[in-house]
Amino acid sequence: MNKLWEPSQERIASSEMTRFQNYCGHGESSYSDFHKWSASASHEFWNKLTSFYDVSWKGDQSAVCTDDSFKSYGWYPHMKLNFAQNLLKKGKPEDIALNGVFENSQSKKITYKDLRVATGQFQNSLKEMNFGAGDVLACYMPNISETVISMLGVSSLGGVFTSTSADFGVGGVVDRFGQSKPRVLVTVSSYEYNGKKYSLIPRLKEIAEKLPCIEKIVIVDFLNHGADISSIPNAVTWNDFISKETSLEFVSMKFSDPLYIMYSSGTTGKPKCIVHSAGGTLLQHIKEHGLHTNVTQDKNLFYFTTCGWMMWNWLVSGLYFGATITLYEGSPGHPSLGEFFEIIDREKINIFGTSPKFLKVLEDSGYVNKTGLHSLESILSTGAPLIEEQFDFIYEKIKKDICVSSICGGTDIIGCFMLGNPNLPVFRGEIQCLGLGMDVAAVDHNGAELINEEGELVCRKSFPSRPLGFLNDTDGKRMHEAYFNVYEKYWHHGDFIKISKDGGVSVSGRSDATLNPGGVRIGTAEIYRQTEKISWIEDSACVGKTEDGEVDVVLFVKLKEGEKLSDVRIKEIKNKIKE
Repeated sequence: MNKLWEPSQERIASSEMTRFQNYCGHGESSYSDFHKWSASASHEFWNKLTSFYDVSWKGDQSAVCTDDSFKSYGWYPHMKLNFAQNLLKKGKPEDIALNGVFENSQSKKITYKDLRVATGQFQNSLKEMNFGAGDVLACYMPNISETVISMLGVSSLGGVFTSTSADFGVGGVVDRFGQSKPRVLVTVSSYEYNGKKYSLIPRLKEIAEKLPCIEKIVIVDFLNHGADISSIPNAVTWNDFISKETSLEFVSMKFSDPLYIMYSSGTTGKPKCIVHSAGGTLLQHIKEHGLHTNVTQDKNLFYFTTCGWMMWNWLVSGLYFGATITLYEGSPGHPSLGEFFEIIDREKINIFGTSPKFLKVLEDSGYVNKTGLHSLESILSTGAPLIEEQFDFIYEKIKKDICVSSICGGTDIIGCFMLGNPNLPVFRGEIQCLGLGMDVAAVDHNGAELINEEGELVCRKSFPSRPLGFLNDTDGKRMHEAYFNVYEKYWHHGDFIKISKDGGVSVSGRSDATLNPGGVRIGTAEIYRQTEKISWIEDSACVGKTEDGEVDVVLFVKLKEGEKLSDVRIKEIKNKIKE
């Protein structure tokens, strides 16, 4: 195997992974052996993690999981905690919590002190609506600080947060929020992308009509346009909604209480609404940020994402460590890819996250690092397999002394099955390791484990960030069909993987009918729902075509007798899907 990078002994000695292995009494173990222990003794592992990172909780920790199979959730039945309280507890008042950067080169920085104040103000406004545990708040938002404040405000009260990005059309929003039924919608009057401004006012009118569950629409004047919102029912500006009261309380939640509703499209019907727990999300993200990514209080973490992708939820959990979270809003190609990449130097980013698609476009643009990128320690990549040539591009054109961590998991688990490790070398085309506490294997069609052979990705034992279930799936049938219809006792994720004898992982792609362009899972049903509305189409088939490690979505159409496929009609199909 071609080794591209190896951490220095100094880096290994000072890493969070080393500290944790020593804390667990496994300081002399190889990572492979340490992972085997964490998966086999998973109850002890998760207890060690909560104490090592000083998670704030109440109750009894002795019962870790009542069901190591996947029949019920079962994790920490006697523990209570609050997600927002944990995310806000470690940051120093004067340190930057949120570093907002926009495509027009403007920026907005918020300290931990100001973030706590703003969360308290937002929380108090929700209290005036008798908003509480189990109530849903939705964000239809760009990646800006108000989105984070909204999430912290609702979760501080034990409520449920859900989000989509501002570029979603009305149909995409209604398909999602029509199922999760939010009482409050937080949004913007307009947003900017690739140098163009887009008004949401017409869309918001339609959404308000189609979603009567929404009692209040809170609108951020993101671009300071002073938009007229009087035509939108129950609308109020962010500034008018925010309370002058600054008190902040944290409602204790059960470990298994819902925190997030995420959306993942399958091959039939509307997007699945996946419900994730407060405790499971917190512990999984602490493990992945702290141990696998080496996030600490002095780090600046930047993942390019929108609020419609699970990586947004993952990114903001970095607040737990008192780190700085850089939020980028806009197009990475405006005014140019090179100028976007200069954010790393300008903002002194330590950990940068992206996708193989961005790296491919950056490579095709002829980018060569001429500034040094001295602060950059790690590049994370997800959304698709990072192919061998892209590893080469990073080490040849971006930086030689860097940990490249390809990571892989999904919205379904709001985390990763395999990811990076600051203590391990990087081999060309491989994910560094399996995630701690995750009993992951590649198996054949009978469920037998395969080593150094391609097989189906399964997890053989329950883990805290497994979903609570799907909305409106009272008998669990849809969840069973999604993850347990191939192997009754194992979580089946729908990816082809190969695990080497040394523990490195390579991913071949999806093994089901879900498409995955740029990391955004698109069910073929979402495409078919649009083509079925076109009178001159008899049938259609939507597939994913993998090229250079990326998935392109290709649509085949069969026209009714006597019809012809013209350029005008091709444009009509594309526009209907786009809208």
